[in-house]
Amino acid sequence: MALMATTRTQLSRFLSRTLTRPGFIAFNGSIRRPEAPPVHRNFSSSAAAAAVVPQREPMGVKEYEDYRRSLYGDITHKALLVDAAGTLLAPSQPMAQIYREIGEKYGVQYSEAEILNRYRRAYAQPWGKSRLRYVNDGRPFWQYIVSSSTGCSDDQYFEEVYNYYTTDTAWHLCDPEAEKVFMALRKAGVKLAVVSNFDTRLRPLLRALNCEHWFDAVAVSAEVEAEKPNPTIFVKACELLGIKPEEAVHVGDDRRNDVWGARDAGCDAWLWGSDVYSFKEVAQRIGVQV
Repeated sequence: MALMATTRTQLSRFLSRTLTRPGFIAFNGSIRRPEAPPVHRNFSSSAAAAAVVPQREPMGVKEYEDYRRSLYGDITHKALLVDAAGTLLAPSQPMAQIYREIGEKYGVQYSEAEILNRYRRAYAQPWGKSRLRYVNDGRPFWQYIVSSSTGCSDDQYFEEVYNYYTTDTAWHLCDPEAEKVFMALRKAGVKLAVVSNFDTRLRPLLRALNCEHWFDAVAVSAEVEAEKPNPTIFVKACELLGIKPEEAVHVGDDRRNDVWGARDAGCDAWLWGSDVYSFKEVAQRIGVQV
């Protein structure tokens, strides 16, 4: 264990010297905002150190792969970890549109542009009720977000919005070939898990979309009590799969939460929409033909 921790720390320090922070990050809700100064609460010391390192030129894929190989050797990916919102799933309609349309009968008068701006401001604020945004069903946090975004604190309005986002009407799969690819990966012996900053609605949502059975494990921040980029949630997913972190690759759409967090845990990581653009491409990089 000590050797593994040392190796992860070496990798994290190397990445912190070479990666450049992006100007925008994606967050749960599928909209993008300028990245706020990071607040490290329960992150590892190496991740915290990365926050104060001056920006450098981004590290190339080959350079990163060579460095991983120097640490772990030629390790085959035995597991694929997948982010939920923004990678596996996406909202079917813009959030601001849904907030406005449902809110009309409750007196919401803000335009979609105003709702979006207010949402971004509210989401960017530190959440002081707990160290996690999503605790259990996440209602307190989302009630704050919905009321701040729309100016409407009606409980019935909130419940209607909240429950809408648990249905298959609200979400769709980002990649229509996902099921075909995941079945091929499982047939090839690759284990699959979802790793997501989400509340406890995620499991019912995956069932509603008829895709929960694709995965061997689901690591939800509200259950694990750790949110990406905290490496704890990635380590937990690997424990559930019965593999070492260095044997897994994580795919997600947020450089800080998904790539930095997974690599700090010792996993490999690819950025969705940059390193890979489809799950078929993910499978090919793992070495499975679909």
